[in-house]
Amino acid sequence: MPIPVICTTLLIEKSPQALPLGAACIASAVKNDKNIGGKVSVQLKAFCLEDADFPKEKTKASKYIADKLTEISGGNKDAIFCFSCFVWNIKILESASKILREKGFICIAGGPEITAHPSFYKEFDYTVSGEGEITVPSLISKIINKYEKSDRVIISQSPDLAVIHSPYLDGIIDPAEYEGALWELARGCPYKCAYCYESKGQKTVRLFPMERIKAELELFAKKKVPQVFVLDPTYNVNKRRAVELLKLIASKTPDTFYYFEARAELIDRELAKEFQKIPCALQIGLQSTNEETLKLVNRPFDKNKFCKGLRILNEEGITFGLDLIYGLPGESFCSFRNGIDFAISQYPNNLEIFCLSVLPGTDLFDRANHLGLIYEDTPPYHVIKTKLLTEEDMERARKLAAACTYFYNTGRAVTWFNPVCHVLKLKPSKFFELFYQKYSKICEENCSCECNHIDIEKIQLEFLKGLFAEHKQERYYRVVEDIVKFYGAISRTTDTGKAEAVQLNHNADYVASDYASDIRWFSENVKPQKCKIQTFINNGDVDFRYIK
Repeated sequence: MPIPVICTTLLIEKSPQALPLGAACIASAVKNDKNIGGKVSVQLKAFCLEDADFPKEKTKASKYIADKLTEISGGNKDAIFCFSCFVWNIKILESASKILREKGFICIAGGPEITAHPSFYKEFDYTVSGEGEITVPSLISKIINKYEKSDRVIISQSPDLAVIHSPYLDGIIDPAEYEGALWELARGCPYKCAYCYESKGQKTVRLFPMERIKAELELFAKKKVPQVFVLDPTYNVNKRRAVELLKLIASKTPDTFYYFEARAELIDRELAKEFQKIPCALQIGLQSTNEETLKLVNRPFDKNKFCKGLRILNEEGITFGLDLIYGLPGESFCSFRNGIDFAISQYPNNLEIFCLSVLPGTDLFDRANHLGLIYEDTPPYHVIKTKLLTEEDMERARKLAAACTYFYNTGRAVTWFNPVCHVLKLKPSKFFELFYQKYSKICEENCSCECNHIDIEKIQLEFLKGLFAEHKQERYYRVVEDIVKFYGAISRTTDTGKAEAVQLNHNADYVASDYASDIRWFSENVKPQKCKIQTFINNGDVDFRYIK
């Protein structure tokens, strides 16, 4: 009777971004291992915090997982459980492992949190640091064949990507179940940013074979996968390959939406034009604009090249977002605000602002004391304070992040936010501060969840009307109201495909033109002309028409 090998993890949510790819890769490796393939039955089991029956209390959650895994194994005492561990699930999975071991089962743990400090977690029989596709099957072979006992802590060597099996092509995981896919095109990173797990890597990039990539694309096309998140830390580090893959994507899956992580300094016109040919969005790490801070975390930054790359993306009409981190060494609250102001000035579609996590296993973790970083000693290891940022400063930064998420990101304000700040003579960071002061409850309750955009728009307009009145610039508000309503309707129709009717104070053609980017000029030179429009889909694009 085959021995059950169950690869498992705990997800935050069931979505393409949270797809259990790590556990699936190990399941695929075990399934295809020639030494054990016929002796085991392999199964992938992913739990999710959002499942209706999943317990909210951690102790109950651990017991729930242990009981379910025992049930799946059929009570076979030879069963082996492989856990994929991250900062958000390690405590629950470690406790579940303890329960299973008390029942006589063998538990193996891997993943980023284990790789960071493999000897720290004692409630697993074995911990595997690094990529486990070769190491875990070898370990399981020793266990089931009762070879000499292996060391409890195992440090993996990076495997040849040409011999690794794809969990998608193996049928281990179905992207249709998650309404999308996480996709590995390469492993490794040429940069060594101190806060990243790659900071102690070999500063090399290993590529998956094109044969595998093409086969996975064929599968995505066959299953009509709606969205794919590319996991490469820097997709465009090799421009020639990036262009080649974009052409392949365009030919195989022209209707699938892709998300890439890219380096702005490496964007040029040719590459941007290839991005423009597929439905996609880029997320770009800025992290900070403080030169001293960036030196301390080993992150090279060329501001001129960075701005040039973003300018090209904007000119080619490519959606991109930026990332910022607060709590970095050498960063003051003032320089953090400068980072927000600079980031917003580049017209990103979204600005994601995170608290720094001092992750075990990173270069930053090793230097944290020297750099004066005080941080949580349990996951998610958030920074509490630094030499230049007090706890109060960290809280102020968190509030700015919440306001930005609600007003700018979820509020879809990219088109008109900078012109509004300009006419009010407010820096974006000050704008977010004022918004949070008035709507703190809304920011806290809604910054991390899906909100009804119509409701957000009402809050935006209410706040803007009051703000323009406070600055004694009420005469400009009607123009702002038109711009917010017009682009709000456009964005919602883009999302849903549903038509919307909007009443405006000015001719819609002027509102939709470049004239509206200068609110003061528009207000002083364009006469009010009430109209009603309807947004609709026209040959795949959003358009509008006048209605009575």
